[in-house]
Amino acid sequence: MVFDAPARMAMKLGGVVCLMVGLAYASVPFYDWFCRVTGFGGATGVSEVASSEILNQEITIRFDAGLEADMPWYFKPEVRMMKIRIGETGLAFYEAYNPTNRTIAGSASYNVAPYQAGGFFSKIDCFCFEEQVLQPGERVMMPVTFYVDPEIVDDREGQYIHTITLSYTFYEIDLPEETEQAALEAPVDGASYN
Repeated sequence: MVFDAPARMAMKLGGVVCLMVGLAYASVPFYDWFCRVTGFGGATGVSEVASSEILNQEITIRFDAGLEADMPWYFKPEVRMMKIRIGETGLAFYEAYNPTNRTIAGSASYNVAPYQAGGFFSKIDCFCFEEQVLQPGERVMMPVTFYVDPEIVDDREGQYIHTITLSYTFYEIDLPEETEQAALEAPVDGASYN
């Protein structure tokens, strides 16, 4: 089958468009992976186990909480600051409250500052790993377990970091299907649908 010049050009342009769309979709996971591996942009590490080494040197961890503009929850850290030894496992809690009369699902984005600390800040467990669903009037305490890698003291820039700020921002997401269905089937004001 022989194509004329305009048809060949259209096929080439179509191929370029497909390639660009594919690269656009691949860039987000690649960037996320890159940030987690390098700590670039304040992305934190994730660890399944605590640090095996604990230093006598302390570091201050500050906790920050924010909400996306349309997120109706209240969200705050239980404590604003704590000191831990480098390598020691820390445990902090954030409080979330849904003051509305509807079920709301949320997800938290996070980072640390200064950005250079991202590669040394490791989370073992965090509420931010999963979506959170709060019923009307529900208040929850959500934990984050973490440590600061002892390698920070040997890093050219990390050795000068004495305070790390852990920030979370909650934003509203669509309810999971099973939660949405359960909310639709729930009786209102004590009424029964039998």
